[in-house]
Amino acid sequence: MSSSALTGGTGIFSGFTRLCKGLAVVIVGGHLVVQFLPSSVSYLALIPARTIPFGWNLITSGYTVVSTVGLLFLGKLLEPIWGTREFLKFILIVNFLTSVCVFITAIALYYITRQENYLYMPLSGFHGVLSGFLVGIKQIIPDQELSLFSLLKIRARSAAYLPALIFGTYMGWIYLRYLQRKPETRLKGDPSDEFAFSTFFPEFLRPVIDPIATVFGRLFCGRFENSDEARGHTLGGAPLPGSDPIEASRRRERGARALEERLASEMLASGGSTKESGRDAAEKV
Repeated sequence: MSSSALTGGTGIFSGFTRLCKGLAVVIVGGHLVVQFLPSSVSYLALIPARTIPFGWNLITSGYTVVSTVGLLFLGKLLEPIWGTREFLKFILIVNFLTSVCVFITAIALYYITRQENYLYMPLSGFHGVLSGFLVGIKQIIPDQELSLFSLLKIRARSAAYLPALIFGTYMGWIYLRYLQRKPETRLKGDPSDEFAFSTFFPEFLRPVIDPIATVFGRLFCGRFENSDEARGHTLGGAPLPGSDPIEASRRRERGARALEERLASEMLASGGSTKESGRDAAEKV
């Protein structure tokens, strides 16, 4: 058997970044701890009634359920484009904000329904960050169909992950929309219309979604998102570098090109290894 078959046979499963592999080890380790030490759930998972004394579970709850496949494959696409530091920053912030939103939702549901299971149900998982990664793919390739409704097709026993999926999507969009720092400019975020939150929904829902999404726009920007000034397009009548739609489009094109090149190279590597394996099999026959 040729050496290329040995090295290329797993082309699609290679190229994972060191950061993603390290995080995968952390997630698997957290999962094993919870499995072999069930009492650790009280300290690591998000249990709303115990979050006040154990506030760190807003962070640790995301790393106790195995979600390594999505992390490795999506991280392999996004980290080279964003950079290692920005990629790690995205994970930490989105995971924390998602946990905070889930915690607030659980408390609100308890006060509405007076059912204590909302306070004592252990909640954990990396699903919020994974849904945030999908938002990143949507930002790079805005023409790619990505609907929140596709995320809702989960089994009934996995319904506990639904709040994390929804809040992870929204927090991921908020970070990329308003907070992500662009290395080529001194500005933050992506103000383009193609990345509006309503683009994740069918067109008939967009007039309803837009006013809701602008609530956080007002909080982060201090003014309405509908005005040119709020979009960061102008300052004293002059366009800011990197903030106009043309520059935003160029950034997305560069990201999409890098993503497509990476996908194409992996497809070629996978196809080449398949052909090599077939040739070796024919030689053996």
